[in-house]
Amino acid sequence: MDIPRIVIAGTHSGCGKTTISSGLMAALTARGMKVQPFKVGPDFIDPTHHTAICGRPSRNLDPFMMGEEGVLETFRVSCRGADVAVIEGVMGMYDGLEGTDTCSTAHVSKILSAPVLLVVDVNGMSRSANALIKGYTGFDPDVNIAGVIFNNVGSPRHREMITASMGIRALGWMPRKDDLSVSSRHLGLKMAGEVTGMNAFGKIIEENCDVDAILDAAGDSPPITDDAAYCATSNHDVTIGIAMDDAFCFYYRDNFDRLIGRGAKLKFFSPIADRLPVVDAIYLGGGYPELYAEQLGSSRCRDDVKNAVDDGMPVYAECGGLMYLTGGIVAEKEHKMAGVLPAMSFMTKKLQSLGYVDARFIGGPSLLSPGISYKGHEFHYSKVECESSARFAIRMTRGKGIMDGRDGMYEHNAMGSYTHAYFNNEFADSLLRSAYRYNRT
Repeated sequence: MDIPRIVIAGTHSGCGKTTISSGLMAALTARGMKVQPFKVGPDFIDPTHHTAICGRPSRNLDPFMMGEEGVLETFRVSCRGADVAVIEGVMGMYDGLEGTDTCSTAHVSKILSAPVLLVVDVNGMSRSANALIKGYTGFDPDVNIAGVIFNNVGSPRHREMITASMGIRALGWMPRKDDLSVSSRHLGLKMAGEVTGMNAFGKIIEENCDVDAILDAAGDSPPITDDAAYCATSNHDVTIGIAMDDAFCFYYRDNFDRLIGRGAKLKFFSPIADRLPVVDAIYLGGGYPELYAEQLGSSRCRDDVKNAVDDGMPVYAECGGLMYLTGGIVAEKEHKMAGVLPAMSFMTKKLQSLGYVDARFIGGPSLLSPGISYKGHEFHYSKVECESSARFAIRMTRGKGIMDGRDGMYEHNAMGSYTHAYFNNEFADSLLRSAYRYNRT
């Protein structure tokens, strides 16, 4: 597979790489190109903006959850039919797991043999920016930094002061614009459906960056072997209900593909607005149930889910989905939820957990097979307070979970976890087998 590709990296979080990545995607799409977007790391929000701009699902590339071969597999599969791939980095370019290179933007660029554009926020400095760049370009000789985009350039004079000592090719000079940003809240940027104008960033990129030179740099990428991927090991004729609306919107696209690749049909529904459809299992992802707690509490779907659990239907829930399965969510006031799990959810002002997860299913519901191990990520501003009867199906060797390294609270065949899991083959197969058994009964 000979796919042109470029990684947009930054010197640090907040330097403008999301805006520039989205703008480049918009500029290339406006030229009539089929752009395949990616996001380094486990983030759910930035990919929604990529997807809205490019019209192709943005994919996460995360070596911790996927492994290096998994990164290549997802890249190969997703790029079929695309003209160019644009990969938005995470944090600072060299910021990896526990101070290492692992899972950093630099790490992913090396896995993909992809050239890098370094975004440098020059607000408050001029010549010093070039000293900073020299450190980045010399830190790891295996990283191919093809050029720099200077962000927050204050004036023509500011640009001249930077140019005087510049030692690397500049592919963009982005002016300081207070309106060139996307508003945020406690879990990050607002979702793509809540903001407008991202496509307008493409015009700004065209005006201030050498897009042709960026495409030339992307075209210098070596070919990647296009191996077969996502080979199904089973074929389950089942239907999985996927909660998808403003309250539940955090999902890894690869998880859907693994289910579909094994014969499952996915039926999307809104716990806010819909009744529970006829399905064999339910997947409740994360999101913002606390912002829609009143609507969720008054929806009849809440009782439908409770009745389905009582009937033995497999239900797998993550983070916001976990909160939905508890007795209620307490934010400014208490809102009743599905009441499946013996616990209550409380919103907090402080971050409760952030980081990667290593988890092992030790037994409980038939949802998963004992001994299955998987990886994922947790990030939440809430806590779940459990009753004494609470039971847990997950032990974690890395991560916090619901409490003390325990996760996967369960009742009947429903399980809620703070972990956003990246499905491996065993996880997907086990979930679908559980759905098939329920279908047969």
